[in-house]
Amino acid sequence: MNTRFSMSTAGLLLTLFASAQAAEHSVAYPEGYRTWLHAKSMLIQPGHALENPFQGLHHVYANKKAESGLKSGKYQDGSVLVFDLLQYQEKDKTIQEGERKLLGVMQKDSKKYAATGGWGFEGFAGNSKTERLVKDGGTSCFACHASEQKTDYVFSQYRP
Repeated sequence: MNTRFSMSTAGLLLTLFASAQAAEHSVAYPEGYRTWLHAKSMLIQPGHALENPFQGLHHVYANKKAESGLKSGKYQDGSVLVFDLLQYQEKDKTIQEGERKLLGVMQKDSKKYAATGGWGFEGFAGNSKTERLVKDGGTSCFACHASEQKTDYVFSQYRP
């Protein structure tokens, strides 16, 4: 019984340690992001190379540090960019927002996320603040963003 208890305890401790490590490296949900700078909007329609999974209406928001980065091209630690992806519907010759598909977040921390260009990546499903979509530490997100090395891995640009 001691062995079983020890094995169970060890398993629990390893699970808690792994969860704590993941939390330490995870990107937080960006509370209040809709009050930040609205950097751009874009519509991805069927037939686009990123249609699956990014078909929809995109809004990109930047916190104050990321706003400075958009203007200067240099992002300091603490910069956060949010990619709000919504379904869309065509109605009466308009394109209108539908339900949220996901909320993508890039958070700059050059030490914590050194393996992914200094950026942490996360996706939150639909309207959830807790259901995380990124399962590989952001490496697949970074693989796409790697083509944008000249702009510190950011696709969006400042539009005065």
